[in-house]
Amino acid sequence: MTETHLSSYSATELSELIRQGKLDRVALVQELIDTVEQNNPKLNAVTTLWGDRAKKMASQFNDTGQPFAGVPILLKGLGQSFKGEPDTGSSMLLKDYKANITNNFVQAFLKAGLIPVGETNAPEFGFKNVTDSRLYGDAHNPWNTDYQPGGSSGGSAAAVGADWLPIAGGNDGGGSIRIPSSFSGTIGLKPTRGRVPTGPGEWRGWQGASINFAITRDMNDTARLLDAISTVQMAAPFQVPLPAASFTETLNSLPKTLTIAYSTESPVGTPVSDEAKQAVMDAVQFLTDEGYDLIPADAPIDGVGLMKSYYLMNAGETATMFANMHLKDDVIKENVEPLTWALGYAGRAVTAVQYSQALTFWDNIVSDMDAFQQEFDLYLTPTTAHQAPRIDQPLVSAENLTKMKHIEELNPEEQMQLIWDQWLPALTLSPFTQLANISGQPAISLPTYVGENGLPLGIQFMARKGREDLLLQMGKFFEDNQQFHLLKD
Repeated sequence: MTETHLSSYSATELSELIRQGKLDRVALVQELIDTVEQNNPKLNAVTTLWGDRAKKMASQFNDTGQPFAGVPILLKGLGQSFKGEPDTGSSMLLKDYKANITNNFVQAFLKAGLIPVGETNAPEFGFKNVTDSRLYGDAHNPWNTDYQPGGSSGGSAAAVGADWLPIAGGNDGGGSIRIPSSFSGTIGLKPTRGRVPTGPGEWRGWQGASINFAITRDMNDTARLLDAISTVQMAAPFQVPLPAASFTETLNSLPKTLTIAYSTESPVGTPVSDEAKQAVMDAVQFLTDEGYDLIPADAPIDGVGLMKSYYLMNAGETATMFANMHLKDDVIKENVEPLTWALGYAGRAVTAVQYSQALTFWDNIVSDMDAFQQEFDLYLTPTTAHQAPRIDQPLVSAENLTKMKHIEELNPEEQMQLIWDQWLPALTLSPFTQLANISGQPAISLPTYVGENGLPLGIQFMARKGREDLLLQMGKFFEDNQQFHLLKD
């Protein structure tokens, strides 16, 4: 890619250059538009551009000392609604729908001084760890376009991973920021549940499992962005106290003494690649050499039970989404992908007792993980168990695809078994990320490893609720010690 300001500088540096009069906001917006138009045919990372609107926002920008001085960004095309722009959920069912509001999270981006220029590709309703919607097509990995960038924030990861821009919006309901960050060589932070704005309308986000943030390539940007949008939102169902000091101020304050648990064992008993194991062991060696205490230990959870409760929640929430649309079954089935139809139909049979039991199970996981993380400051695993899959790699068997299309013919127990069976190949790629979504803990994927095949794979750190500061400090420590491997390197 031709060297641009957006590829050469962090968002923090761009803000400084703008305020020094060395860069023009409108020109930066145009630069991103030109970059996308030139390179998007290869990656299919961006689905819509709002060039005129973005340039108008840039020209009318009122600089009041915001954390970012009019830096252009891309929003994720799912869960980040911007009034008047497409809000399709990457689904044919909503292909003509436009957002009637700007949600609270995007408003926080705007208040931080960021200028949305377009939105990125995602799988239908964010259900997959790859980006392959029928509406928009496959996104491609910037490291090798024969491979997936991951999902569901795959378009954002591809754009940042390709160095088109320093920040793109993402959200994470089961690893949807961290998985594509691992596959595409970017930084992916999932904040603590309750850390960033939610609503209006949708407040719980998969019962608190899903949270908005961003994909980045610079730790200072990551900390500054989290500072900019952190909130205690009393209208929301979840809150977490603000830190005593800003994340940016403490970014270089990694404690000299930490006890870190690490594991390379899949929590659901699936295979873990040699690359993923090596990524973790490289990090273990680096941190041990730096004087930190690394101890092999597995999180105290029932991984299979965790995933079954997660799928039950997915099914129930999808059934609720369809019920709220007040559409006939034939309309829904014709216009959504088989997984979405299967989830929504299976969710109709989920009882209140089952749903309540699942949430109680989640609460117990929260308690168990809090006790675990009082013993261990950080928990290190691979972000994903494998590197990115090929674009043409099937993650659902033909048999299960047919069953999903006819899930009405199965009884409720068979339906949920099918949901498990069809998801198992995809889960095998990324079994490590869902825990943090269910426990509500913060977790970060760092781009520390590249395999002999030239594809990246990330490592994941988890911390106790509210301790994003430790994750950011650890990320900065790896970054400062030249442990990151970005595509431009």
